[in-house]
Amino acid sequence: MTLEDLQPRADVPRPLASPSADAFGTAKPGSWRHAKKDGSLIDVEITAKTVVLGGKPCGFAVVVDVTERRRLEVQLRQAQKMDAIGNLAGGIAHDFNNLLSVILSYSEMLAETLEPGGPMGRDLAEITRAGNRAADLTHQLLAFSRKQILQPKLLDLNATVGGIAKLLRRVVGEDVELAVVSVPGLATVSADPGQVEQVLMNLVVNARDAMPKGGKLTIEAANVWLDSGFATQVDVEPGAYVMLSVTDTGSGMDAATRERVFEPFFTTKEKGKGTGLGLSTVFGIVQQSGGKVVVDSVLGKGTSVKVYFPQACGVVISTTPPTENRPARGSETVLLVEDEEAVRVVTRTILERHGYHVLEAQSGLDALRIGDEYKATIHLLLTDVVMPSMSGTTLAGRLGLLRPEMKALYVSGYTDDAVLRNGVQFSDVGFLQKPFTPETLTRKLREVIEAPQSRSRVLTAALDAPGAHGYRFAGDADPPSGIFGLVKAHATKRPAKKF
Repeated sequence: MTLEDLQPRADVPRPLASPSADAFGTAKPGSWRHAKKDGSLIDVEITAKTVVLGGKPCGFAVVVDVTERRRLEVQLRQAQKMDAIGNLAGGIAHDFNNLLSVILSYSEMLAETLEPGGPMGRDLAEITRAGNRAADLTHQLLAFSRKQILQPKLLDLNATVGGIAKLLRRVVGEDVELAVVSVPGLATVSADPGQVEQVLMNLVVNARDAMPKGGKLTIEAANVWLDSGFATQVDVEPGAYVMLSVTDTGSGMDAATRERVFEPFFTTKEKGKGTGLGLSTVFGIVQQSGGKVVVDSVLGKGTSVKVYFPQACGVVISTTPPTENRPARGSETVLLVEDEEAVRVVTRTILERHGYHVLEAQSGLDALRIGDEYKATIHLLLTDVVMPSMSGTTLAGRLGLLRPEMKALYVSGYTDDAVLRNGVQFSDVGFLQKPFTPETLTRKLREVIEAPQSRSRVLTAALDAPGAHGYRFAGDADPPSGIFGLVKAHATKRPAKKF
């Protein structure tokens, strides 16, 4: 066989195409493509040189199949690019959420002083509406960057799809045929129900936009098993998954577009028709939920987006939380900790207008000093999560040892994975996502203050805090004065008391 038998003609290097051994020796090591027996192409690396065998010069080449390595390199570069974009998006969203908290809070407080229906009231309503639209965009950026708080529950995707099917039919319009395929015995998944609905809505809207002249859109949920071959190809662990697919008969995508579909603000829609955040949001939500998104598309023949969620053990329990009209006002003492001055000022203003006594701190160390010196009861710690020097969860843990009766409400524009590993699970405690308004802040505040106390939440964070390793909380003895001597005073070799 000649090299022209092994390689595509366009790939054959001229020196190697010659039968001359001397010419063979002039070829430099490089990467090429070789054809297999079935005609498919693989990537190879060739190292070639001239050797003498039996007194005759011969061409000697070592050919290494690097197809899998190349595929993994492409995956790694894509993952690094998406991670870098995600970090940028998360940081931007965090800063914007601080600004929007100030804008929306002052807008709502100002609206309370204006006459309803007046010209200034209408202007202010437009400011609030624009602020809310900006908040929606930052939430999408947080979803893409996987830095939002999820509240996972056991879900039956058949029920999830069925619950919003009527809404989806209105979204796609009359010229698109919508088919929903469900299978009995669908396994449960652990995911945030609101986020799963957002995933489904974004995929359906994208599919509808790809069929401007009508077509068919199919939503399907099914139990699947991903073997090692396919799992490696899509970069997930092999095993049992629940697949949620949205398939359309629209315009489809070429290979170059498919490679960029998850990048934020990348869109093929004409100007003014989309933000380019739909699939980016889907990507972030699914990744944060432990799943994977796979896009199959052929230009002119439609697109199928498959979302794979790991199967979960358990039975879905349907509960409808009672609706309560909690009073917005209170008289409790709140320790407010926020490093961003504008957010701290507007938060203090909101709380004081609603009757609360506010102790103000701009850092964790400042809050520890106040907690040590203030003699009366502090009912609630209201703290930002991500702050310089000390996170909100670490602060809550240390103050919780001194004031076990104090409750905590965390507020943040985003939450870093390092903070989530700090000992407190936000699904168990009070958390408020920025941007907030006076109404959402005061309602959440009452909810946390009136909730039953759970001391184990605070202790877990405290014992995981820096400097507390090796110590265990031993009992209900009265704590000694001073935050810094408290943990040592309760150090013991006995097993920790369970709460």
